[in-house]
Amino acid sequence: MKKFLLASSFALVFSQALFSKEQKEELTQSRFESLTKLTQVIGTVEKYYVDDVKLQEIVNKAIKGLMQELDAHSTFLDKKSSKEMSIQTNGEFGGLGITVGMRDGALTVISPIDDTPAYKAGVKSGDIILKIDDKSTLNMTLNDAVGLMRGKPKTDIDLTVVRKGNNKPIKITITRDIIKIQSVFSKAIDDDLLYLRISSFDKKVTEKLKTAIKKHSKIKGIILDLRNNPGGLLSQAISVTDIFVDSGVIVSQKGRDATDEEKYYAKYTNTLTDVPMVVLVNGGSASASEIVSGALQDHKRAVVVGEKTFGKGSVQAVLPIVKDRSENIKLTIAKYYLPSGRTIQAKGITPDITVYPGKTVSESSNEFQIKEADLKKHLEGELQKVENKKKKEESVEKDEMIITKEDINNDNQLNSAINILRSLIIMK
Repeated sequence: MKKFLLASSFALVFSQALFSKEQKEELTQSRFESLTKLTQVIGTVEKYYVDDVKLQEIVNKAIKGLMQELDAHSTFLDKKSSKEMSIQTNGEFGGLGITVGMRDGALTVISPIDDTPAYKAGVKSGDIILKIDDKSTLNMTLNDAVGLMRGKPKTDIDLTVVRKGNNKPIKITITRDIIKIQSVFSKAIDDDLLYLRISSFDKKVTEKLKTAIKKHSKIKGIILDLRNNPGGLLSQAISVTDIFVDSGVIVSQKGRDATDEEKYYAKYTNTLTDVPMVVLVNGGSASASEIVSGALQDHKRAVVVGEKTFGKGSVQAVLPIVKDRSENIKLTIAKYYLPSGRTIQAKGITPDITVYPGKTVSESSNEFQIKEADLKKHLEGELQKVENKKKKEESVEKDEMIITKEDINNDNQLNSAINILRSLIIMK
């Protein structure tokens, strides 16, 4: 009986090894046939195509096509694109000042960057770009579109966009310029609240944010404005969240294999403040800004207010394809997952409280219902307020201004955030 079992076991192991060997041989044969097919196509195009296309150009086009077919965020970076990407992550680059992405096959504005030519010209988050000058964006790669929009400073470019709520396409003329991103703005609200605006996650964000918070150590609450923030560096998103969260997972990324999962944790030694928080988001909040807002939401550290975010939660790695790293591919290798385990990709962050943009609805002011005899005295007092306010604003830095009542009245989402934050402070 033992001999029978031993013989059966040996036969089973032998058959499994034989099957495994056959599988490997089939896989090798299949890979060889596929590579032969690719080589055959490239050779045929080089030999018979109507125009004389050099082999290097054919290969580059093949790589571009492959990246485009994988997903909207994978792309081929030639020498020029690789150089531009390096410049952009350092916080200064030439162009229009918009971040774009592919949504359902259409070239879509994720967000305009604050105080840039595109922002001033009226480009809005969610605009679908139909044409760049006279060139249609249909079937255009993301990389090619970015290349067309960038150019020499002080040169004009026309974008034809489709906007929700408008029956006809809109033509917007923008003058290119050197884009210098001021990534962090800090402003006081009534001396007891701190408004922090992050326009993009470049490499200086965490340092600037810490400086602003330390400068306002006596504040009772924080509004973190991530509206129209297209994202940026993952490391900055993690370190910004770490300022407000003292423990637990901030974000994890998972590839196609379970062993590829990587988790990033908060450390209590990096926490600067535990005051109540409200985070403002909208459809232009993407990638790194979704990680921050989603992590703060999952940790019950902040109330998220505004509109649903863009939904860009995939991880791209820049991988060199030549020895000198002058040409690269940006390849999707994983997806981001928030502390609760939910994914951002194509889903976005749903705010705890939905608030739409626009002006604040309020009752008419009764301030001017006064007697004629008091009118001159009243107007003199109002004039003095204006003069004092002007002097006060001139004495502070550009990024260290006070948020006025007018600013709040013109921003319904900000007004709601302030009211919610004051409620949180009372309940604490």
